[in-house]
Amino acid sequence: MANYVELKNVTFRRDGRLIFDDISLQIAKGKITSILGPSGTGKTTLLGLITGQLSPQSGEVLVAGLSVPDLPRPALFELRKKLSLLFQSGALFTDLSVFENVAFALREHTRLPEHMIRDLVLLRLENVGLRGAGQLMPSQLSGGMARRVALARSIVLDPELIMYDEPFTGQDPVSKGVLVKLIQSLNSESALTSILVSHDVDEALSISDYVYVLSHGQVIAAGTPQQLRQSDDQELKQFLFGLPDGPVSFHFPAKPLAEEVLA
Repeated sequence: MANYVELKNVTFRRDGRLIFDDISLQIAKGKITSILGPSGTGKTTLLGLITGQLSPQSGEVLVAGLSVPDLPRPALFELRKKLSLLFQSGALFTDLSVFENVAFALREHTRLPEHMIRDLVLLRLENVGLRGAGQLMPSQLSGGMARRVALARSIVLDPELIMYDEPFTGQDPVSKGVLVKLIQSLNSESALTSILVSHDVDEALSISDYVYVLSHGQVIAAGTPQQLRQSDDQELKQFLFGLPDGPVSFHFPAKPLAEEVLA
């Protein structure tokens, strides 16, 4: 299986608004694929389609060779055990320690003895450099530390696919650098398939094998980071390099100002 995830001619509407218009993309197995685009272009919605939280109006969503919208609920739950999501907020349980946050999935989904749970949690905390912080509470963590604990929790069940929803948001430069290194090393060392949803262009391009850029319900560009940087597409260049002027207007569509003010 060359691709772990495939979207084929997917159209999705929410509350009458067109989010995706006949889009297709492939997530290669064992690679890091980034989904980039301006805010509000449906990047997080894409993750909802992949996990079966949302269903398209038309098209196919295939994960591990299975049609996600067609799966009965028990089969969908089994598939989700192979998937993991690092939430944008981290979403740690505030009343549980760092250790218990990471152990939670093991207690819920396995019957492992306590000594094995302990060892697995410590190994995953070691992976993210926080083995010594196991007894801290989430309120005692910095933003970067909290995101790393969430990452340890995301990989504790050895998923086949991990999805990162805006992992760099709100992180200082050092924390961003740590997260970039962790995502890259975990993907190579654990044979993971990774989907990175972000609007942090530099960080995403630095670790991605392949990139899709979404805008206006379409895939406006796809390729390796080098191919995207060398593209002459003006909308893509405006997004990648943060240019204030270009095809994407600063102003939301409206009547002429004089027509409204002087009416």
